[in-house]
Amino acid sequence: MVVGDFTQKIETVIIGAGPGGYVAAIRAAQLGQEVVLIEKEFVGGVCLNWGCIPSKAMIEVSGLKKHLEKAAEMGIIVKDVSVDLNQLHKWKNGVVEKLRNGVGTLLAKNGVDVIQGTASFTDPGKILVASEHGIQRFEYKNLILATGSSPIPLPGIPFDHELIIDSTDALGLETVPEKMAVVGAGSVGIELGLVYAKLGSEVTIIEFEDQFLPFLDPELPRVLEKSLKKNGVKLLLGAKVEQVIRKNGKAEIRYSQAGKQTAIEAEKVLVSIGRRPNTDDIGLDKIGLKVDPKGFIEVNEKMQTEIENIYAIGDLIRGPMLAHRASHMGKIVAEVISGKPAAFDNLAIPGVIFSDPEIATVGMTEAQAQQQGYKVKAGVFPFRALGRAMTIGETDGLTKIISDAESKTVLGVHIIGPHASDLIAEGALAVESASHIDDLTLTIHAHPTLPEGIEEAAEAVEKKAIHIFNV
Repeated sequence: MVVGDFTQKIETVIIGAGPGGYVAAIRAAQLGQEVVLIEKEFVGGVCLNWGCIPSKAMIEVSGLKKHLEKAAEMGIIVKDVSVDLNQLHKWKNGVVEKLRNGVGTLLAKNGVDVIQGTASFTDPGKILVASEHGIQRFEYKNLILATGSSPIPLPGIPFDHELIIDSTDALGLETVPEKMAVVGAGSVGIELGLVYAKLGSEVTIIEFEDQFLPFLDPELPRVLEKSLKKNGVKLLLGAKVEQVIRKNGKAEIRYSQAGKQTAIEAEKVLVSIGRRPNTDDIGLDKIGLKVDPKGFIEVNEKMQTEIENIYAIGDLIRGPMLAHRASHMGKIVAEVISGKPAAFDNLAIPGVIFSDPEIATVGMTEAQAQQQGYKVKAGVFPFRALGRAMTIGETDGLTKIISDAESKTVLGVHIIGPHASDLIAEGALAVESASHIDDLTLTIHAHPTLPEGIEEAAEAVEKKAIHIFNV
């Protein structure tokens, strides 16, 4: 390690070791690049350490609690089901640590030099890294920005990380609050709201828009709204939070809805209204790299910025802030800087909400396909008509397939139901490969399984589904 005023020349420098940065580093190293990966906290980024992984661990535990509570009808009698939150966090953190150590090992075995420190630009083509070992300076041939994003606070109501919390705070609460208010009915708000509802909180979700999840095919949120009610979650649409007042260790949330002022009380207020790219504090102005008013960086299909040898990936780019999107971008940019023909295409990026039931989508909705001029044919198949769904006691939901009526090409697959996050892989393959409806109907799906719903939904496009009456 070279510390001080000496400037070390490196082929590729990556700032940020989240699911975009570390994947880019490994792939670039596989392709023969000399790579330095700079991370100010832990490899794996928000997703592995404070997001995707720990949240799914908590979702799994809260879901298991729910299943045990309703298992009596299946003949399993479990009395007084409770969750030891300390043990839950211990297990959850152990999962995170194993995965983080695994990523670190992979980086080391691939010859990636990982530096824990804070990077900032000094001059074009040069960066400075401040770490516990001192100052290191690098001159790079290629640089990849993968610095991720951070939660956005409510205007005028900053996070205090005690009463007004973000998603990271919510994943480490030491006790289950009696009442929790969630501001924002996006994926994070819905997922964590359901977690705490199942753990015993009285949860109210406050959403500014008149619709929630408006980017989905409307049939999916309708199913989810019923499920939220079933799980005891109160959903307030068209409601604007005006003020949060601290009273006796609790929060009073004042909001307006339909012209009326109302207030509710909660022990915790989880704010999940979106995230902002981390582009403010790395000195982009010193190299002349512009960002838009919301902090996003403009790139081309090769993830290249306006500066030829600087690339940006993941949450820094407008679009859905998804770990798998960032990872795919990381692979693309590694191929590009290694001289390989590669370009990013956002046609088939699956999106998943780990709600109850789960939601997973890929490709176009029916409305989007119509807006693009397609003559649309759609097929819908309900989970309640699947034998496997009945045997696991999870029958809420449906699979909907969107196709072009003329070419029979699959344009979109939309699922709400048990294990939708796993089922969407077949849909993503169908959309990515421009499969025909016949490719899905002629694929023999094992029985009894949940993927049969995809086969039947594809058959329903032509009104040939077997296990429903085709109207």
